[in-house]
Amino acid sequence: MKRILIIEDDQSIAELERDYLEIEGFAVHMLEDGRKAMDLAVNGSIDLVILDLMIPHGNGFELCKELRKQTDIPILMVTAKNDDIDKVRGFGLGADDYIVKPFSPSELVARVKAHLARYERLIRKNEPLDDIQIRGLYINKSSRQVFVNEKEILLTAREFDLLTFLAMHPNQVFSKEHLFERIWGFDALGDTSTVTVHVRRIREKMEVDPSNPNYLETVWGTGYRLKP
Repeated sequence: MKRILIIEDDQSIAELERDYLEIEGFAVHMLEDGRKAMDLAVNGSIDLVILDLMIPHGNGFELCKELRKQTDIPILMVTAKNDDIDKVRGFGLGADDYIVKPFSPSELVARVKAHLARYERLIRKNEPLDDIQIRGLYINKSSRQVFVNEKEILLTAREFDLLTFLAMHPNQVFSKEHLFERIWGFDALGDTSTVTVHVRRIREKMEVDPSNPNYLETVWGTGYRLKP
């Protein structure tokens, strides 16, 4: 049984989310306190977090950032504001999806199921895979490790899959739309802006000068490619 953690200080909303998720067979935990939620999310075998931006003892952005440092499980952010700046910031901190109040509980359940299924496909498959080496970049696909000039670079699940896909097709340009469909899936809930955010995060982690990348190159008006 998959375990969902709801971090929400509005008890009525949290209970509504819990009821719909439990009907679908999920085990649900509800917490208001960000500090307690952090401990449970990291140490309590949680499979997905539903995180409200406005919570006691901090805010959702701060908690999302800390969660992403310690776990790669899906994080679904919830907010009362339909603000693109907040969305980009949330994606930049590692959130997997974003939903605005008021929302349909059935839509929330659908997004939870979609992200759990995608996480299973990306993380828990055990197919034998070949490694990739391009100049100082080395990708071990079996262990899902990335090294640049022999230094390990820690990537989230989607960052790894995005980089690996581009590395498997060096010098080939892919549009943001193509990359979004390939990495997030045709049924993904979101938009292509998350590709831009993930490319930026990868560059910040692996490039000496992210503004002048040595590997992940932007082809203006077209998309991205990995330089061989």
